[in-house]
Amino acid sequence: MTYEIANPDPAGTIASLSALGYSVEAAVADLIDNSIAAAARRIEVTFEWSGRDSWVAVVDNGTGMDRDELVRAMTIAGRGPATPREAHDLGRFGMGLKTASFSQARTMSVVSRRAGGGWSAFTWDLDTVEHTGEWRLLHGPDAADDPVVARLLEGRHHGTVVVWRRLHRFIGGDVTVDTRRVQEQFYAEVARVEAHLGMVFGRYVQRRDRVALVLNGNPVTAWDPFLTAHPSTQRLPQEHLPVDGRYIRVEGFVLPHPRRMSETEASAAAGPNGWLDQQGFYLYRRDRLILAGDWLGLRGLRRDEKHNLARIAVDVPAELDDAWRLDVRKSTAVPPVAIRSHLLRIAGAARRTAAQVISHRGQMVARAHAADFVYAWRVQRHDGRITCRINRDHPLVRQVLRTAASGVDDARALIRLLEETVPVATLRIMHETDTVDDPEPFEEATDAQTLDVAERIYSALISQGCSPSEAKRRLSLMPPFDQLKGFWRS
Repeated sequence: MTYEIANPDPAGTIASLSALGYSVEAAVADLIDNSIAAAARRIEVTFEWSGRDSWVAVVDNGTGMDRDELVRAMTIAGRGPATPREAHDLGRFGMGLKTASFSQARTMSVVSRRAGGGWSAFTWDLDTVEHTGEWRLLHGPDAADDPVVARLLEGRHHGTVVVWRRLHRFIGGDVTVDTRRVQEQFYAEVARVEAHLGMVFGRYVQRRDRVALVLNGNPVTAWDPFLTAHPSTQRLPQEHLPVDGRYIRVEGFVLPHPRRMSETEASAAAGPNGWLDQQGFYLYRRDRLILAGDWLGLRGLRRDEKHNLARIAVDVPAELDDAWRLDVRKSTAVPPVAIRSHLLRIAGAARRTAAQVISHRGQMVARAHAADFVYAWRVQRHDGRITCRINRDHPLVRQVLRTAASGVDDARALIRLLEETVPVATLRIMHETDTVDDPEPFEEATDAQTLDVAERIYSALISQGCSPSEAKRRLSLMPPFDQLKGFWRS
């Protein structure tokens, strides 16, 4: 065979790698993957604002690397997908350190040391690569000559330091230390990074052999998307789905209605991206979150507010990366054909339950079907049409119709008029994509007005044969009094 050697152009390759679409938070997470793979127990992330000289660093106390290991780590695809990895290794393509760094900065330096060895340091300078047309990995920087590196290495005896400088978004000619707009943008990124890291590495931060994750001196708080500690969270049966001799663990969760949470709890439960974007599957690989709220392109599944409370944990063994077609950025995945029908079934169950919780304003599903759990409205779908009817069996409605005497026909006519004139079109126009604009029951009523309605329902129940204690119990289960406090709680 005759052939030519077609070496890729370094400048073009770097430009392509830089344009892979990393956000700053995803890029930082990729560096933390390497720290966890190095068995680090403490990982510190620092964002330092200094105008065009601003920098970002990730520092860990992991096992570190000697000189040869560091050169290999700095080499593009130095360890490919076929490379055997330890159980805690979160890498896959051997690209994360370089692609994440090139996407954010023109200069990336790595300093590392194994216990008992010496510090090794190398730098990728993209200007040098583009100017020379060669993959020139520069020696240094040395701590003695670099105050940033010296500061980051102080008191450390092993581990790894990664420093990004000449950050792409902050090296423009109009950027100075005092440019307030750009400085605010810089620190807004810090807030996004903090939320993202708490979500992606939540399991590492929470578990017993926890990893201490620190951002600008503050511990990162883990975010639990499934509210596993909340007493009203519903857990669906856990399943183990076989794929190529391995098992994928799937567990569905339905979160409590936001009105069953405090304002702080509901805000935290919404997640970094908000209720609508956080519903769906949560794909974990070795406890590292890969996808946070995605319906995986499964047929018929789309985002809508009535399914906001449905979240499903999927734990995938790293040995099944190829089966899931995991990408370089560890941000997209495609479920294997063999389990799609099962995922669709599990998602359907979670979505149905979530829709029931939303429509029943936070009542547990089992209670919602109880015989004595009575709503003022009955909403039904029949022959493709939705009907809204006032519940004639509601104790207050029944009492009004029974005691109206000569006015009973007027009462019935009024009820029918209300049923036939539900302003559906207006509500559809006014309703936003989330549920925050829903009217609150008795929101504009005084306490006395609310109490008057409750007392009339209570009296109606008594007159219809309930004991006082039973009447209070039924009233406490009835919307909206199930969400309010009053004499029915005594």
